[in-house]
Amino acid sequence: MKYNQYRFKFYINATHAIYINGVLGQEHPHTWEITMHTLKVKDDFIAFDTIEKDIEKYLHRFQDVSINQVEPFTTLNPTLENISHYFKETLQQLLFEKRWLLLSIEVSETPTRSYIIDISDEVKEVQASR
Repeated sequence: MKYNQYRFKFYINATHAIYINGVLGQEHPHTWEITMHTLKVKDDFIAFDTIEKDIEKYLHRFQDVSINQVEPFTTLNPTLENISHYFKETLQQLLFEKRWLLLSIEVSETPTRSYIIDISDEVKEVQASR
């Protein structure tokens, strides 16, 4: 079976403030870039606009808000790492339901600072168990 890989990029404008040593820092803005490397599981016609709209709909709740006011970040420190892991879990599930696999996710809060989660080893383990 042939697998096709695709990369998607999305942007959200949002502010956040993080806790350092128990003290909440100053709220500040970012244009967050979310890059996902994906694999299409089924070799059929790909309606890109459908998957893109689903992801944009999910990300919309983070657009133009303080991330600190959006669950789970009302109690979870909204660091770059925590945001990335949360997006990985939720977007991985969203993609899986549409018959896509998430291979990696990269979340950038500035053009020079990104956090990357590589999931490709998890995908290989799933494929090997089939």
